Amino acid sequence: MARVISWPLVFARFWYRFIVGDDWTVAAAVALGLVATAVLNRRSVDAWWLVPLIVIAMVRVSVLRAKPGPRRHDGLRP
Repeated sequence: MARVISWPLVFARFWYRFIVGDDWTVAAAVALGLVATAVLNRRSVDAWWLVPLIVIAMVRVSVLRAKPGPRRHDGLRP
């Protein structure tokens, strides 16, 4: 019985880690971008450009957050 219960849990955990990954904010921004695109398309607005723009912006934000802080002149971080 434990094997039957663990299979859906493992499946859900895989997809969560695959989609969300290390940064849930990027996944949330892309999901909101998809929703916004759907809403705009429903109102006959060409919004194909919205998701790529959000992805580019969130990659930049993610890289800037992962970038190490400023260094002192002696090479040591504060």
